[in-house]
Formats: sequence, structure tokens, C-alpha cells
Amino acid sequence: MSVFLLFTGPWGRCMGSECGPGGSQSRAVWCAHSEGWTTLHTNCKQTERPDNQQSCFRVCDWHKDLYDWQLGAWNQCVPVSVRSAGVQRPNVCTRGEEGIQTREVGCVQKANSQLTDDAICEYFEPKPRLEQACLIPCPQDCVVSEFSPWTPCSKTCGTGLQNRIRFVLAPPLFGGAACPNLTEFQTCQPGPCEGEESLYSLRVGPWGPCSVPLPRQARHADKPPRENDKLRERSEAKDPETRELLKKKRNRNHQNRLGGKFWDLQVGYQTREVTCVHKSGNVEALSLCSQETLPVTFQACVLTKDCDVTEWSEWSACSKQCYDPNGPRGQRTRARKVGQFPIGGGSDCPELEEEEPCSPQKDGVPSCIVYSWKTTEWTECRVDVLLSQQDRRRGNQTGLCGGGIQTREVYCVQTSADTPTNLSLLKSKDVLRPVNSDLCLGIPPNTTQLCHFGCPVECEVSSWSAWGPCTYENCQDQAAKKGFKLRKRKLVSEPKGWTGNCPHLMEAIPCEEPSCYDWLVVKLEECIPDNEKECGPGTQNPQVQCVNSDGEYVERQLCRDAILPMPAICEVPCPKDCALSPWTPWSLCSHTCSGKNTEGKESRARSILAYNAGEGGVLCPNISALQEVRNCNDHPCTVYHWQTGPWGQCIEDSSILTTNMSVGQPYGDSAACSVGMQTRKVICVRVNVGQVPPKKCPESLRPDTVRPCFLPCKRDCIVTPYSDWSYCPSACQAGGNTKRKQYRKRIIIQLPANGGQDCPEVLSQERECDTPSVCQGYRWKTHKWRRCQLVPWSVRQDSPGAQETCGPGLQVRAISCRKEDGGQADLEACLKFAGFMPPLTQPCQLPCQEDCQLSSWSKFSLCTADCVGIRRKTRCDQCKNHQMYPLSETQYCPCNKYNAQPVGNWSDCILPEGGRIEGQLGMKVQGDIKECGQGYRYQAMVCYDQDNRIVETSRCNSHGYIEEACIIPCPSDCKLSEWSNWSRCSKSCGSGVKVRSKWLREKPYNGGRPCPKLDHVNQVYEVVPCLSDCGQYIWVADPWSVWKVSNVGLKDNCGEGVQTRKVRCMLNTIDGPSEQVEDYLCDPEEMPLGARNSRLPCPEHCVLSDWGTWSPCALPCRGNSTRERSAYTLRQPGEGKECPLTKETEPCKLNSNCFHFSYNITDWSTCQLSDRAVCGNGIKTRMLDCVRSDSKSVDLKFCKELGLERKWQMNASCMVECPVNCQLSDWSSWSECTHTCGLAGKLGRRRTVIQAPQGDGRPCPSQMEQWKPCLVKPCYSWRYSMWSECKSEGARCGEGLRFRNVSCFVADGLGHHSSLVDDELCGDLEPSVDGYPHIVLKEPCIVPCPGECYLTDWTVWSPCQLSCVGGNDLGFGSVQVRSRAVVAQDPENLLQCPEQELEARPCTEGQCFEYKWRTGPWRGSSRQVWCQRSDGVNVTGGCLTTAKPMSDRSCDPPCTKPRSLCTEAGVCGCEEGYTEVMTSDGLLDQCTVIPVLEIPTAGDNKADVKTIRAFNPTQPAASTPGRVGRTWFLQPFSPDGKLKTWVYGVAAGAFVLLVFIISMTYLACKKPKKPQRRQMNNRLKPLTLAYDGDADM
Repeated sequence: MSVFLLFTGPWGRCMGSECGPGGSQSRAVWCAHSEGWTTLHTNCKQTERPDNQQSCFRVCDWHKDLYDWQLGAWNQCVPVSVRSAGVQRPNVCTRGEEGIQTREVGCVQKANSQLTDDAICEYFEPKPRLEQACLIPCPQDCVVSEFSPWTPCSKTCGTGLQNRIRFVLAPPLFGGAACPNLTEFQTCQPGPCEGEESLYSLRVGPWGPCSVPLPRQARHADKPPRENDKLRERSEAKDPETRELLKKKRNRNHQNRLGGKFWDLQVGYQTREVTCVHKSGNVEALSLCSQETLPVTFQACVLTKDCDVTEWSEWSACSKQCYDPNGPRGQRTRARKVGQFPIGGGSDCPELEEEEPCSPQKDGVPSCIVYSWKTTEWTECRVDVLLSQQDRRRGNQTGLCGGGIQTREVYCVQTSADTPTNLSLLKSKDVLRPVNSDLCLGIPPNTTQLCHFGCPVECEVSSWSAWGPCTYENCQDQAAKKGFKLRKRKLVSEPKGWTGNCPHLMEAIPCEEPSCYDWLVVKLEECIPDNEKECGPGTQNPQVQCVNSDGEYVERQLCRDAILPMPAICEVPCPKDCALSPWTPWSLCSHTCSGKNTEGKESRARSILAYNAGEGGVLCPNISALQEVRNCNDHPCTVYHWQTGPWGQCIEDSSILTTNMSVGQPYGDSAACSVGMQTRKVICVRVNVGQVPPKKCPESLRPDTVRPCFLPCKRDCIVTPYSDWSYCPSACQAGGNTKRKQYRKRIIIQLPANGGQDCPEVLSQERECDTPSVCQGYRWKTHKWRRCQLVPWSVRQDSPGAQETCGPGLQVRAISCRKEDGGQADLEACLKFAGFMPPLTQPCQLPCQEDCQLSSWSKFSLCTADCVGIRRKTRCDQCKNHQMYPLSETQYCPCNKYNAQPVGNWSDCILPEGGRIEGQLGMKVQGDIKECGQGYRYQAMVCYDQDNRIVETSRCNSHGYIEEACIIPCPSDCKLSEWSNWSRCSKSCGSGVKVRSKWLREKPYNGGRPCPKLDHVNQVYEVVPCLSDCGQYIWVADPWSVWKVSNVGLKDNCGEGVQTRKVRCMLNTIDGPSEQVEDYLCDPEEMPLGARNSRLPCPEHCVLSDWGTWSPCALPCRGNSTRERSAYTLRQPGEGKECPLTKETEPCKLNSNCFHFSYNITDWSTCQLSDRAVCGNGIKTRMLDCVRSDSKSVDLKFCKELGLERKWQMNASCMVECPVNCQLSDWSSWSECTHTCGLAGKLGRRRTVIQAPQGDGRPCPSQMEQWKPCLVKPCYSWRYSMWSECKSEGARCGEGLRFRNVSCFVADGLGHHSSLVDDELCGDLEPSVDGYPHIVLKEPCIVPCPGECYLTDWTVWSPCQLSCVGGNDLGFGSVQVRSRAVVAQDPENLLQCPEQELEARPCTEGQCFEYKWRTGPWRGSSRQVWCQRSDGVNVTGGCLTTAKPMSDRSCDPPCTKPRSLCTEAGVCGCEEGYTEVMTSDGLLDQCTVIPVLEIPTAGDNKADVKTIRAFNPTQPAASTPGRVGRTWFLQPFSPDGKLKTWVYGVAAGAFVLLVFIISMTYLACKKPKKPQRRQMNNRLKPLTLAYDGDADM
């Protein structure tokens, strides 16, 4: 065997230059060792080398249209166990057996279905699966019912048969067992027969076909002419006019006669066969049955004729007379007429009318009227409908804004191609007339939408600036000599849509000596001693700049009139002089103005830096000279400003030209038509006083009192024309003539505005409909019965007792169709509208002289009152014997007593309806419609008579209902508290957050608005970022105190010393620090020193100023960079002494003295709405923060000074979802009653959701439908009686007839019971039974002959049954079945019996049945075992035979010991009260009595016996069923040998009791301890309320 093998790879892709079969594909071929490693080709046999190339079909995309997969049908399901040898077939089938079914799948050419290579189809889609799993259901055996009771014996003497039968409930399915015999027989012998048993029976056969007798002239050719013929000849000899009148009358009668146009009634006769039958079923000679009178073998009949109709007429014109390819299609009809009506059971007429859809073609046909939906303008945006019940803004709805709801009406109009789609393009005369909404197809447009009402933006102003210098009101005009000090503020945000006034932006204080320009001392130069000395008194020259009243630098020449500041006197201390620090800058003024009680002051200070030498030096000043105070803001506190009133109404002003006017567009979207003028009031106001003369305020700053404005266009009201009048009943109606109303309406599509024409007050009209006439009906008219026609004498003359001129016959009549007014009509109209056709024939009797004929009874006469008098009915006769046949009957008038009772459940609670127009012309949206409050509920009343039969409620003097008030609870929205105040910003410098909250006050109920999402303590929060100005709190340090020198020489006041000062945290304002606040609000890192140690220079030592501020470190911070600070020399040193360094440097260290700065952006806030808004557009904000590299927030100026990029948007628009309440339509009209009569009828109405809830809006109520009971009416119906017994007239067996009657019944409509009533009460009903108009009161049947074996009638169809397992449908459909069983009468004929019959058919909506074995109690060694269906029916079949319980038990060896019995386990045990004693080999030896404990029981003089019984666990005891005694036993062991639960309970109780006794004994004997005093803590603990988050308050 070769160890080298050839291997091949998969075929590659088909390649080629052209599509189709000309391609080629290749694959790899290699040689490999059997262990798997590849080797040379030469090691393998080259003769066996497979091809590595082959031709192929190259598939292209266009082949998809030529090839496709062809799928075969699935084959039969084959069990997996058959296909797979290793799979074990289950012994017991429970659900079904798993199987596999296969099918053929191939790639074919679409054109000729020829198979091709699968690879072509696989190129486009994968090959469909060839097999699938399937389920083979378990075989289901036939299921039959229990047997009926045995029938009476088929014979009254001799040997007969008794039958009992059963019927099929479920057919055998899926190979289940066939049905068993449905009949069981047993012989019976009532007694010996007296005389000879009758062996023969007379049997009549079925009636033969109806045949026509021979023509009369053929029968009477030989007879002489009768008297009638002579009379006819004489009458024909009359004059021509008489003959013409007779002819017309004959023709008129002829139309209604039997030989007319539609009926060809021919009376014939039919016969039947009479035979004599032996009990074995053989036909014998008729003479053997001659002891019986022979039955009639002939009867009159009508010749059978089938219905005959004409050809179809031409199609009628299409009901749709216009062209509309997208609209509904029309109908066209055609008809045919009846040429011959069916007679004598002939085949019925086919359909006489048919219709089909049609659509006219475009050519020459006008286009159809098109109906489309139109809408009115949206109403104004309303915010108030979104407010919750608790919203405080409900009380004052002015100024509401934000999200809202607006509505519009939708109506249907007739449109054409040139109708503008936008209603705003319509002019008043073009407005379209609304039509019935049913004419518009498609979904109507929305009637509600969310909208947004822009919130007004109020004025927002900055803080006041500082007071400026005293300046002229107008620097160009300085003649007034009147000066003002001004302070200003500016608009931070422009007002938008705000009707109020912005606050004033400028305030003025009158002042003296105004100037427009002044010199500003920028700085003082170095102090230069006089007389060019090195020290001593000197001067400082100021560096000045010219500034205007706003503090801006201007040209120096403008200050030519101002006084130039003088040089300041200064002193350069000599080495021995006192050295003082420079003056600090003047502090801010303590008051902004001066009055009686207030005076503005500002101060400055200096300190002693070194004391003078004892001799010759300038002395230091005293302490008071170290501070200076001067007055400031000495102007009076009289502040004036201009105050403006609101702008007045825009008034038309023709003097204004709009061309040169730059007028801003008005707020909103209203169009402007012209320019007008607005004015306002401007007054001068003194703060805290009121209006003053205008001259007190600066005239140049006076605001405008007039401005141009836009006048909005006038808009007139536009309404549609009136719609057509609503529908009135058609020209006729079948019922009463109650008057109805009709309505029409018009719709406002544009509301007036800006002084336009108002809308009309009347928008709807109503009027009464014309009284309709009664509809044209059709009825059958029956004509007189013709004479009774007998069977021809030639046929019946051989019948014994027959007479030629009398006997049974048949009479016929004509019928015609009439209109209700009596006019002639086509018979087809009556067939269509008048119900079932009356019979054309009836049997009749021509009386012989000895016959007695009675008419039918008349109706009983009417009673004048209940319980009073008698009533009578009569009949007439042609009889002599009136005693045997009375002609009248009387009875007492019935006593009718009625009682009313409530019936059924209470209806829904129904709110009273307001007056509402019943129209369909518009679909208007309701707002917050009232859906709660007091309503009424109804319960129907039913009236019964004394026989408990239902009658009209009017008999009980009841209007039919009980009415009771009820309450529909109103919805209550979730109630939250108002918002708390905003918390303080979480940071005093930079960005933080502030919070406010609401808490739950009341949960929603009855469908109120839900709560927003709450936290665990039932609160909802709102968090927004906030930014605290880092400069709003600053440290303010007082001047340093006088030095306290700790090391003092004898003369010199110098050396080590301490200086202190007070440092306070102050609130910083535009006017400077205003008030002291808590220190924690200021930055502790920035806090100045409150004390310092230093060395006080001695005389002649150098004195330096305080160190200046450090220079900034160069950024970015590096380790080699430094910063420096410097001081300057205040006092030169004496001879031989030097000054210390005046510069100091230190390295820059990151996050120590050098910092990087960056912007930090906060998260977005929640969406912030205006205070007057509920929802809609809002603004979310975020804050920009400047953060130092050590993560500390600092003032924004640090980042601004570095010029860092600010690329963020601080504000963004956002949306808060609107809480839209669910909005419902009006209730529809009440529906028709669900039942025309009875107790179960209901009226219903419904409503729909127009606007679904959104956001936290109120949800829709669950009740979208309401019902109330109908007026109870009795249900009258015709019902059949039971069929009479089948009787074969004149014979013992064979073809016979059975009869039944139809009677009037009354019922309650629930199917519980019905009662027989007088037929007059059903007089208004159509003659029909169970919906079938054809009433059948007799039908042929067969009376079996004695000894004959026959089949019963078909049973009714069984209920539909599904194939189920465990109550689950297996999906094999449902089936129902019926059967016929065999009935035998003679044991000798059993072999001739026919086979029983079974029919099954598929059905829908079946139910699942399950079958279980049931067992009865043991009776000795046996018990009953039967199968029961899940609905409680006992059956045969259906239960698994393998699971059948045991029905017989016997012990081996038998139980012969006294008191022993055979147990269910098949072993011998003892009766109750005895215990088993066993032998060593486990057999019962004897039964011994158990010791007893006697316990008396109530009601028994003797003591019952309670036995504690020992029990052998291996021998279960058997209880005798049905044994009733007063003895009961406490058995510690259960039948399985285990201890019972109560034994453990008793043991546990005893153990606990023992422990308790021991413990009590120990405690009683124990020595007591001394009592210890316990110190009580009298402090009350705080009461803590546990709050679980629920708020049912």
C-alpha cells in the first residue's frame, strides 16, 4: 500500500473573458505522505493524478434574470429513529416523534425549467435548505361516549333485542386505533307469545314522480256532449261587444292564473308501491298481509319545474360618472328576469342581480370632485392650559409666556386643481364651503400643536458708577453757570417685548463751580531740597494730565482755564532728623453726599520710620500729626433724574414719511401697514421726594417724548359660507314619523385684529326636517284557491271505497307582487324585498256525504278587563254531530299580575351632557374638558307576569330604568411646594453652584399629573452654576501703629521693635469697602500681616522705604528665573555709615510664588425658563473660571491679562418639554342597542385621544368607552316543537311522515329559559325559525319494519377539538365528528346489519381536551377504573393504556386470618383497631386488638374510642371504605413507617416545659443581689422622625 497520496484543493473562481460556458477554473493538486507532510509529485502515481483545470460557466450579473432556484415540495416526515440506526425510538409517545422531511432543490433556467449547475444560482444567493425538522404527532385513538341506557325490548313477546348505543367524540388520527362498536345488543324475552307471532308487515314505498294524466279529449272521445258544453256554445253566440268584454276579463284573470307568465302549474298524480315484507327482510306476496287494509297508493301533485331565467341584461352605467384614478371605484349592475319559477321542489332560482366595480376612463369624462381637509388659522398660543392645578399663576395669567398650546378647527371642503393650499392666500369671497367630514379621505391634520410665546426680556442695568466731578450740563454752552455731578449706569441687556419702562440710567446732583476739564495729578516727582542742599525742606513737582468730566485724557490746551496744581511742600530728612513714611493715598469718601446728619470725610496717614537724634535733629511730630482728614463730597444729598412713562398707543400721523425713517420692526410677526407716532410722559424726579420742576434736571439729558412707530394692518374676520344642511331621513322611512332636526354651520377661519370687522354672532342654524312619507314597500298578494283537483278517476277507480266526485285532492292559487299602495310590481321586487314566497299549492278534500269537515278555531275574543268575564273562540262545520264536534269554547279571562325587578349590573357613571350640535362638519378640539363631578348611573328594570314571563316594561308602570346619583372623582395633580430661595454660591471666589428645591406636598391621584422624578426624601432640585467675584470681599488694613521698641538705648530711640495694625475683611463696592463682614469670606492666603518685627534705625543710620511689590515672574515658570522688589532711601546715612541694599531677589518657584493660569468651564446648568413660563424655550448657562496652577480659583483678570483664548459659548438655547395634558374628543353618540331585545342589551359610546399626554402632563383616563343598559324588551320568536313519531299511514312500516308545529315563545335573551305565549305576540315577526325563513312543518321519514336492522340518524357535530399536549396546541388544526350507530330488532337479522358510519371534517377555533384515568374506591379486591375528559365527560379511548391503574387486587396466599384483609399493596393487613403480628418470614400471623383510650364526645351516650396503635411500617394498613364509626386513633406512625409530625411537636413541647420548670426552680432558690442605684439622664433626647420618603399627607 502506498504511503503517498494525492490531495486536491477546492475549485477556484470561474475565469474568462466572456459570460457563459466558456470559462475555466483551476485547483491545487499535491502529493503528501499519509502522515500529512507534503512531498514531491514524483512520489505519487502520475496516472492517478486528477485534473487541475476544467471548463466552467462564468456567471455575470445579468444571469440573475435567467436562472433561479426551483423548490420541490416537502416529502413525508420520516422519524429520526428510522433514518439513524443509533437513535432509540421512544416507548411512550407524549408530544410526538421528531422527524426529518426532505425536498428537491435545483438551479433551473427560468425559460424552460431545465436543470443547470447549482454554482450559477449560488453566485446570487445561497442554496435553500434541503431538509428540515418536523413533528410526527402521536397516534390518537378514537374516543367514544358512554353507552346510553338500554332501549325497551324490540318485541312485546318472544325473543327480541335491546340496544344501547354511544357516539363518537373524536375520530382516530395519525394512525390511532379505530372506533369500537357503537352499539351493544342483548336479547330479551318479555314473555311467551299468545298465538302465532306475526311474521309479515305491510310496507309502503316512496312516492313516485309526478305524472300528467291523459288529455281529456282522449279520455272522453266517445262520451256525448254534456250540458255545460251546450251552455258554452250558447254564450259564444252573443253579440261582438259582449264577446270583447268577456275576452278582456278573461285576459285579466289569465294573468293571475296558473297558466300565466311565470307559473306553469300542472296538477298531476303520483303513486307508490305497497309490499309485504317478511321479518327476515324478504319481500313476499301481498296476499300474506291481506289482513290489513291497504294504504292509499295515489295522490295529487304538481309537476316539478326548475327555475328558468332569462339572459343577463346589459351592464348598467357606472355609478361613478367622473374620472379619479386614486379615488374609490364605482359599481355597475346587470340583472336577469325569472321566466319560470320553481314548482314542486324544483331547483331554486340563481342570483338575479350581480355587480362589479368600475372606473370611467379619462377620455371625455369630467374629473371627479375632490374633497380635502382644510384648517382654520391656529388660535393664539395659550400657556394657561399647561398650568397644573396648584400653580399660583392660575390666579393671574397676565404675562404668561414660554411653551403653550394652540388649536385650530379642521373641516372638509370640495376642492379643485386651482384651489390654493394655503388658506392665507384665500380672499374672503373665495372661502370654501365646508361639507360633511365623511367625504374627506385620509387622516385629518392635527388640531393641536405645541407653540411658543416669546417671553419678554426685561431691562437689566449695571451698577452705578462713582459720582463724577462737578461739570457743566453742556460743555459747549457754559453760559448757564449751572453745574451737576453725574453718576451713570448702562443697559446690560436690551429689553425685548417688554411693556414696562427701563429704569433711569443717569442721576445728577447740582453743584457749584462746574468745569468741563481739569488737571489730574498723575504722580509727584522726587522731593528736591531747597537751596540745593542734600537734606531739609524742599518741593515736589506734580506730573499732571488734562482730563474731561468722564476722567478721559484730553489735550492739555483744553485745561487752559483750569488752575494748575501747585508744587507740594516736602522734606528730605537729614541723618539726625525724624524719618517719616510717605503719605498713604486718600481713602475713599465715607459718604456720597453731605447733609444735616452726614458729612463726607476722607483720610490719609503716615508713620514714623526712625526717630531723630537727641541733639540738633528735627523732632518727630506727635501722633495726631501722623493722620490727616479732609471733607469730601460736600455737595448736598439732592439727587435728580428724569423719569419716563410708558409709550402710548401708536397713532396714525400723516406728516411722517416712512422713506427717511429708520423705525425698528415691531416685536412679533404682525405685518405693518403704515407709520404712526407714539408719545410718553417725561418728568423730573427728586429721589425720595417726587416730581419737581424740569429745570432741576439736566435738560441735555432729557429723554425723547415722541417716537415713530408701525401701525399694524387691520384684519377682518373671515368665516366660511354655511355648509349644506345636515342629513335628513330620506324621502320615506319604514318606522314612525318622528321629526328630526337638521343643522348647518359655518367656521371662523380668521379672527379679527387691529380694529378689523368683527365676526358674526350666529355660526350655526337648525331647522326641522320635512315629515318623510312612508317608504314604498312590496308585499305578496295571494289570489283565491282554485277548485280542488282530484287524482284522475281512471287511476283511483280500482281503489276500494273510492268515489269519483269526492276525496283528497290538490288545489292551487296564483300570487302576484304588489306595492304597499296596491299598485302592480315586478315579481323580482317581492323576491328581493318581501321575504319568502307564499305556497302555491295545498292539499284539499272534496267532501263525500258522510264526511265531517271543520274549519280552524278563531282567535279568542278580547277581555274587557283582567280577571273579569269569559272569552270565547268558535269554528264552523258541516257536521251534524255537534256534541262530538263542539263549535265553541269558553274560558275565564286570565288574571295578569305584573312585578318589576332590577336586572343586570349598574351602568358606568355618566355625566350629564350639555346641549351639543350633532354634526360632523368640523373636528373641534376641547380644552381642559370637565370629566368629573356628579353623574348618574342606570340599571335596567324588567317586568314579569304572574307566570314569570317577561313582558313590556310599560305593564309595570315603569319607564324602564332605575337612576342613581354617582360621583366621578376629579383628578388631582401632584402638588409640590414653591421653590425655596437660592442657596448662597458654594464658592466665594470663582465658579460654584447654587441650589434650590421643592418638596412633595401631595401625591397625584385619580389620574392627576404625575410628579417629576423625586429623590429619596421626596424633593426635586434645581442646580445652576454661579460665579462669585473674587474681588467682592477684600482685606483692608489700617495704618501701622507706632513702633514699640523692645531694646532701647540710653539716648537713642532705636533698635528691635514691633508694629501692629488692624486687618478687617470688608465688602467691596464700586465706592470702595463699605462694611465689615466675616473673615472667612476673604481669602486667607491674601490676608495682610497684622504685626511685624523689625529694627528701628538709629539716628544717622540709613532709612529705607517699605519694600515695593515683587515684580512678576516670567511665564512659563522656570527654575532659573527670579523676581525682585526694591525700596528707596528716605534718609541718607551719616558719615561713615552706608545704606543696605535697596533691591532683593528670589527664585521663582511654581505654585509658590509663580503660577500658571487657565480657564475652566463649568457644566451646563439646568434649562432656565422665565418666571412666567411653564415650558418651552429656555437658556442654559455655564461659567468661565480662572484657575491657578495650584487649583485655586482666582479673579478672571489674571487670565484676561495673559490674553488667554476664550473659545467657549457661555449661553445656549434649550427646551423644557411641555406638560401637555391628555385631551379627548367628545363622547360619540350612543350606539344602537347591542341586542334588539332581552336583558343583555347595552348602549355604548366611545371617545378618542386627540392629544396624547406629553412630559409630565395628565395621563389619559383608562375609560375610553361607556355603556348603559337598553330598555328591556321581550324576545319573541317562533320555535319548532319536537318532531312527532314517524308514522307510515295505512301501513306498518316504510316511507312515512313526521310533523311538528311552530309556536310563539318569549325569552329574556340570555338563553336561560323561554316560555310559550300566544301566537298573536309573534304577529309582527317575519315567519322564520333560528334565522331560516323557510319553515318546514313536515318531512319524510322511514319507519323500520319489524326485525329490520337500520342506522340511527346522524348525531350533531361534536365540538371542535385541537390536537394538544399539556394544554398547548400542536398546530395540526382542529376537527369535529358525527356518527351513526346500528339498531337491530331481531337476533336473526344481525348478520344483515349495515356498517356503522363516521364523518369527520376540519373546523376552526377548537379547544384542548385532556384525558385522565379516574378510579373509584376499592370494593373488596376490585374497583372501577374509567377514562374522563377534562370537561368531566366519561369516555372510552383517549387515555394511555400503559398508564391504566390497577382495577383488581388479590393477595397470594389469601388472607384467611380473623380480622385480616388484602391491602392495596397486595399483602395481608388488619382491619382498623387491630395491629399485625408477623411471622419470622414476614407473613401475617394474627391480628390483635390495640389498647384503647376512651374519650367521651358530644352527642353520644357511649364513649368513643381513641386508640394509640403500634404499627408495623412494612405492613400498610387498609381502611375499609364507607365505614362510619365513632372510634378514632392516635397513630404515631404514618403508613410509610415514619413518625408523624405531631409526635415531634409533642416531644418538643415536653422538652420546653422541662427546661422552664428547671429554670424557675433555679431562680426561686438563688440568693438575691443588693439593688443598685441607677443614675437617670434627665436630658430629653431630640425626637427624630423617621421619614420613609412617602408623603401621604
